[in-house]
Amino acid sequence: MLPGHAEPDATAGFANCFAEQRAAGFYRHAQGLAVSSIGIGSYLGDLDDKTDRGYTEATAAAIRGGINFIDTSLNYRNQKSELSIGKAIAGLVAAGALRRTEFVVCTKAGYLVPGAMPALNPAEVVGRMHCLSPGFLSDQLERSRVNLGLETIDVFYLHNPETQLKAIPRSDFDARIHSAFELLEQKAADGKIQFYGAATWDGFRKPAGHSEGLVLVRMEEIARAVGGAGHRFRFIQLPLNLSMGEAIAQRNQTMDGKPATILEAAAHLGISVIASASLLQARLARNLPDEVAQSLPGFKTDAQRALQFARSAPGVSVALVGMSSAAHVKENLAVASIPPVPKQDFLRMFEQER
Repeated sequence: MLPGHAEPDATAGFANCFAEQRAAGFYRHAQGLAVSSIGIGSYLGDLDDKTDRGYTEATAAAIRGGINFIDTSLNYRNQKSELSIGKAIAGLVAAGALRRTEFVVCTKAGYLVPGAMPALNPAEVVGRMHCLSPGFLSDQLERSRVNLGLETIDVFYLHNPETQLKAIPRSDFDARIHSAFELLEQKAADGKIQFYGAATWDGFRKPAGHSEGLVLVRMEEIARAVGGAGHRFRFIQLPLNLSMGEAIAQRNQTMDGKPATILEAAAHLGISVIASASLLQARLARNLPDEVAQSLPGFKTDAQRALQFARSAPGVSVALVGMSSAAHVKENLAVASIPPVPKQDFLRMFEQER
């Protein structure tokens, strides 16, 4: 497997190679790494060779175009997305077009994947589909490392951990998070991951006090109890787009006794935020209201406008967008020619759109 992981100097060097081609603000810093504000996602698609080739070609085109943040999961397309991305990385590295230290790869575990599971204790499985036991997570991490061909995964997420809260009390959930974080701190010490986090759908979007809501400060407390001040729980992922603005508008977290948005809480805790579903699985790629086009000038397509919105949200490091073809990459990279919307303009626009 390819040794190494993303490093600050190398990612900064990668960004510098595209300085003349990309507008200011295209690259940001997340945990010391220079990352593109657009990341390539790999969730959707058929389980066929054509889609495999599409993701491999799209990943290569994205990296050659200056995108150095890749998001996947073992369960995406039943491991085929990881395998397609691994093939693209191996090809670029073999051609001398890429070094392992220049890019960030994120993957996830939590959902049961047919044909890719160890023996499990039924008591540890929720809804016959979700598990966070250390043995399960360790097995899934090893499978992802092999699929991607990488010795070290940069960010390893617990995938939708809020799923557990549908079936177990909060105290048991905290205990399971504690056990998972203990394992992941050890995996970081072993060099198999660099950071870990929580990739969510509903967890950070629920109202304060909701039985299925995630409390970031509590999760960070658990990470600190396990790994000390230098713990590796440093990333969260949640949907943020023109239709799902809870991360900006909803004060469902508490920091220092005061209500806070998840973006504010993450910034306070030194945790990087990755926005998913920037185009809401293509539903925001067309037929947006004219007011959106007026608020986000300079773009040719609604997909570009939606992506610009997501990556401009204050506190977001990277906005993910699924790209399964080189044509998708070309369209989305057009956003890189225009700087992100300044914070005050964005907040004013957000209020108007609401």
